[in-house]
Amino acid sequence: MSETQPSSEAGRTPAADAAHEAPAGVVVTGRRALREAAKQGPGSLFRRRPRSPKTGETSRAGRNLPAAIVVGLALLVSLLVGMLFLPLAFVALTTVIGVVGVWEVGRALEVRQIKVPTVPALAAGVALPFAAYLGGPEALAFATVVSVTALALWRSLDPAPDAARSIMAGTFVLLWVPFLLSFAMLLLQEPSGALKVATLLLLVVSNDTFGYLIGAFFGKHAMAPRISPKKSWEGFAGSIGGAMLVGVLAVVFLLDRPWWVGICLAVAVVAAATAGDLAESMIKRELGVKDMSSLLPGHGGVMDRLDSIVFASPVAFLLSVTLVPGTL
Repeated sequence: MSETQPSSEAGRTPAADAAHEAPAGVVVTGRRALREAAKQGPGSLFRRRPRSPKTGETSRAGRNLPAAIVVGLALLVSLLVGMLFLPLAFVALTTVIGVVGVWEVGRALEVRQIKVPTVPALAAGVALPFAAYLGGPEALAFATVVSVTALALWRSLDPAPDAARSIMAGTFVLLWVPFLLSFAMLLLQEPSGALKVATLLLLVVSNDTFGYLIGAFFGKHAMAPRISPKKSWEGFAGSIGGAMLVGVLAVVFLLDRPWWVGICLAVAVVAAATAGDLAESMIKRELGVKDMSSLLPGHGGVMDRLDSIVFASPVAFLLSVTLVPGTL
């Protein structure tokens, strides 16, 4: 073929190439589709496309809804029963959950070759909640200092490189999970502490539930599209409204406090829980992981459930003892 003679490939467009190479079963649009339809008969243009096979019973927000409901209710009932009837068992169960969260975060960080000192980090996950429950804020502060020091000493004895980054990562995990979670243990030690922690859990659950339902059906405006595309302002409004309702009922019937306290508590807890959710989403997006793990069916990992609670616990404790002392 001479250089001046046009080849059959010269006049083809990328769309035509894509249509030409389309595998069987894929609907092709454009002139090629019309030609194929003309060959098959006039009725072929109006045939329905084959439905894609179901890949799992997932909801609009991407969860396995039945599994999420069962697992969420089981966790909530276990925590409430233990907290109301055997507080030490509640502390132990919460500690186990926190330790699993520490393990999940450390495992996720390894995706970016960041090694968390596992042994001292897990030991801190056990020590901090019990220190808070048995000794109060002073014991929690002391245990935190000791745990960070242990992280540094443990890592300094390891000849592997990137010791500074490893120590900083371990400190971050320690402060994010067991330290913040320990504020729920401090709240438990307050007068009517079990009922206060129950109110906190109900508010966090209502934040997740109402936000999920309203966001799944009415969510159109994303709060932070680059961090969490499925979290919408409509869902956030649903979280606020639902948590206000639950908060008012909880403070009136459980804590015997004025109704407006429930409004204030609900707004503060929802704001903190949403910040915690977005913070974890940002970390997962940075690490390139969808969930911290797959331990909880329909939920992902333990940290995918703890992300709201760890931020909300300090807020509830501070409201109880600092900002409005004697009101909660």
